[in-house]
Amino acid sequence: MPEPTSKATPEPIPGPTPEPAPGPALELRGVTAGYDRRTPVLHGASLTVGDGEAVGLLGPSGCGKSTLARVAALLHRPRAGTVRLAGRTAYGFRHRAPRELRTTVGVVFQQPRLAADPRLTLADLIAEPLRATGRRAEVPGRLPALAASVGLGGDLLARRPHEVSDGQLQRACLARALVLRPRLLVCDEMTAMLDASTTAALVAAVEEYRREHGAALLAVGHDRMLLERWCDRTVDFEALLPR
Repeated sequence: MPEPTSKATPEPIPGPTPEPAPGPALELRGVTAGYDRRTPVLHGASLTVGDGEAVGLLGPSGCGKSTLARVAALLHRPRAGTVRLAGRTAYGFRHRAPRELRTTVGVVFQQPRLAADPRLTLADLIAEPLRATGRRAEVPGRLPALAASVGLGGDLLARRPHEVSDGQLQRACLARALVLRPRLLVCDEMTAMLDASTTAALVAAVEEYRREHGAALLAVGHDRMLLERWCDRTVDFEALLPR
């Protein structure tokens, strides 16, 4: 009788090599920054916001948390330290930052009237980043749904900033921050000047966006109760500084 032959087990076909994880949404390491070279506001601050994580940054007025938020959003160049977004080190700030890096961050400031061009309608305010980045064709398809998601509709979009309330203008500023679908949203005292109902509506809009797109959040404020209810974790500003 012939001996049975054993069949060689076929080698598995190699699949695609998984891409390396891009890293946390935000990493700040040893950041020193300010507006007067002799007296910087920040000295060696470090903070990490994980991919998809919501972090609340708590601190009193004047402590430097807004300066840190501006550094994180690539709007202010630090004197020292490293800023990394999704694993990429930032070497330029403001308009010197590469567009593909700059547009990964959306920012909402405390005072909407200082952040909005008074000549623009709310519709043009929201669409401004799309037009500035050569994506004008997306405006008709994106604007109505985005405006509705933050509670704007009807004739409000045709009005200018002086014709709407602070809460309505801040809704438009939030929509503008979301229009490029950022991976990280920085909210710097976004609700400090708003009533409770508008605050709840804006927080709900941010969370709906985060659920849909998996975005991370850095929420800066001085209201501990709000930040602890809103965020995955809350960090005291002093904890970011070296001992």
